[in-house]
Amino acid sequence: MFRQLREHNRLNETIFMVVITVICFGFSMFRYLYTNDHFLLSLNWNLFLAFIPWAITSLVIVRPQLQSKKLIISILLITWFLFFPNAPYIFTDLVHITQKSTMPLWFDLILILTFAWVGLLYGFLSLWDIERILKKSLSHTWISVISVGLLFLGSFGIYIGRDLRWNSWDVIREPFGLIYDICAILVKPLHHPRAWGMTLTMFVFLNMVYWSFKIIRKKDE
Repeated sequence: MFRQLREHNRLNETIFMVVITVICFGFSMFRYLYTNDHFLLSLNWNLFLAFIPWAITSLVIVRPQLQSKKLIISILLITWFLFFPNAPYIFTDLVHITQKSTMPLWFDLILILTFAWVGLLYGFLSLWDIERILKKSLSHTWISVISVGLLFLGSFGIYIGRDLRWNSWDVIREPFGLIYDICAILVKPLHHPRAWGMTLTMFVFLNMVYWSFKIIRKKDE
């Protein structure tokens, strides 16, 4: 495994993501042990869900032979798409910040932002992997369009998760209920200003961060 990661230039990235993920877990366990309060322990589950898209694209990158197997790559990419909104979703956990917390407000703020940042990295790194895969068959312009489109759909997915409380696996568990709620928003968009307000605001935010990363990366090329 280490040899494959090194061959595909993934070893340093993998080590870094493991380290900062462990730091997140350490922060949350410190909070729990210090306060005996389960509040915010769910961040670990949310971060695991954010990890899944990166794990999927990492598998495709280190095992390039999978890209020639249409059925397998289709299943993997669909799964990636379903879990991708979980990566930036953690930023919405800031709604849990409260003055009544058993820990100082500043600690809980840093805790959530740390998890949110690592989750966002998992999402963006996996999106870059998708772009890397698409480079074999699409132009740079089309890849950029697809990335923006995926960020929009991811933003919509965040609204579905935060406000409507749907989860990624509900596509299998309760598909008709999920489809009904989505169609209700699409058919009568003016009746759902909160849905589009949150989606568009998150979409702008994610694009600001994503393209900022892209510009920073190009400076080193």
